Amino acid sequence: MTDREHDIVVFGATGFVGELVAAYLADHAPAGTRFALAGRSPGKLAAVRDRLPAAAREWPLITADATDAATLAGLAASARVVVTTVGPYAKHGMPLVEACAAAGTHYADLTGEVLFVRAAADKTDAAARATGARIVHSCGYDSIPSDIGVLLLHERAAADDAGGLIEVQLVATARGGFSGGTIDTARGQLDAIRTDRAAREIAFDPYGLSPDRAGEPEIEQPPDAPRPARLPDGTWTVPFMMAGYNTRIVRRSNALLGWAYGRDLRYGEVMGCGTGLKGLATAAAVMGGMGLIAGGLALPPTRALLDRVLPAPGTGPSEEARRRGWFRDVLHARTESGRRYRGVVAGRGDPGYAATAVMLGESALALALDTDRLPDRAGSLTPATGIGSVLAERLRAAGHTYTVEPA
Repeated sequence: MTDREHDIVVFGATGFVGELVAAYLADHAPAGTRFALAGRSPGKLAAVRDRLPAAAREWPLITADATDAATLAGLAASARVVVTTVGPYAKHGMPLVEACAAAGTHYADLTGEVLFVRAAADKTDAAARATGARIVHSCGYDSIPSDIGVLLLHERAAADDAGGLIEVQLVATARGGFSGGTIDTARGQLDAIRTDRAAREIAFDPYGLSPDRAGEPEIEQPPDAPRPARLPDGTWTVPFMMAGYNTRIVRRSNALLGWAYGRDLRYGEVMGCGTGLKGLATAAAVMGGMGLIAGGLALPPTRALLDRVLPAPGTGPSEEARRRGWFRDVLHARTESGRRYRGVVAGRGDPGYAATAVMLGESALALALDTDRLPDRAGSLTPATGIGSVLAERLRAAGHTYTVEPA
C-alpha cells in the first residue's frame, strides 16, 4: 500500500465522535502522516477542519456517503487505513467494510453491535484475507480494555509457564455519559432482536462471534446479566451493560488464536459499585436505572417518551463532562496451574468519548505506521488479534494504564 494517497482517512469526521478522533490525530500523529477527512457534507467537513488544531488545516476533504458503494470503493483505494465512526454500523457500516476488504485497506471502527460484527465477518473475512486487509472492529472503550487486557494476562501467564487461563472476571468502574448515537444503536439492536429469531439466537449465544462455532468447548460461560453480588473484597457488583458484547469479542480473539488463552476459559464482566452501604445503594440505583431504560426502549409508547429526554443523534457529553470522566477495569485471572494474576486497564477522560478518541486514534496510527510489528494476520479481526500488544504500548505512551501483576 505504499502508493496510497492517504495514510489515514477519518470517515464520519462531522459526527460527534469523529471530530474528537480527528482532533486527537491532529495533535498526536507524527509529522508527515497524511490524513484526510471524509463525510457526506463538504460544508460541514470544512467547518470541522477549521475547528481542528493548526496541523489539520490543510487536510484534504473527501465527500462520501455510507450508502454509495462506488464512492466508498474510491475512498478505500486512496487510503492505507480508514477509521469510521459512522453508526449505527448495522444500518450504515457494511458497504465500507466491503470496500476496504476488497481494496486491501486496513479498517477500524467503534462498533459494539454483535449482529453487525457477525454479518461483517461472514461477508468479508475471506476477501480481506485474500487482499491482506486487517478489518479490526471495536477499537474504543468497546472493546479494547477487555480484549487487550485479557491478551496481556495470557502473555504474562505464558511467560511464567503458568498454564492457560481458566477464569477471568473484569470488574468495570467508570464515570461517563451517553451520546445520541449510542442510544440510537441500542434502539436498532433491540428492534432486531425482538423481531428476528435468527438475530436473537446470535445475540444470546455466548460464542456468537466465534469464527468456529462448532469447535467451541461446551462449557458454561458466566451470565451477561448476573444478579447483584458482593466480591470477596466487599465490592458490590451489578451487570455491566457492555458485557454481552465485550465477552464475545474476547472469545472471538481466543478462537482466532487457536484457543491460545485456554480451551476452558470462562470470561465474564460486571460493574463495580463500591463497598458498604453506599456501594449497596449505588448498586440498587444502577439496577433500577438500567431496567427503566431497557424496558422503556423496548416498548413503543415508553420509547416515544424517552426519545424526548435522551440525547439525539449527533450530540454527546459536554467538553467539561468529557474532561472529568475516567474508567478503571480490574481483571482477576486464575490459570490452569492455580496461579492468579491481577490486570488493571485505566484511563482519564469520558470512556466513551475522550478515552475512546485516544483508543481509536492510536489503533489507526498502529495500523498505518506499525505494520512491521503487528500480528501477521488479515481478515475480520479484533484489537487483540489485529493489532495486539503494540496497541497496549501505544496506549501506555498516551497516558493509559495497562498492567498485569501476580495476585
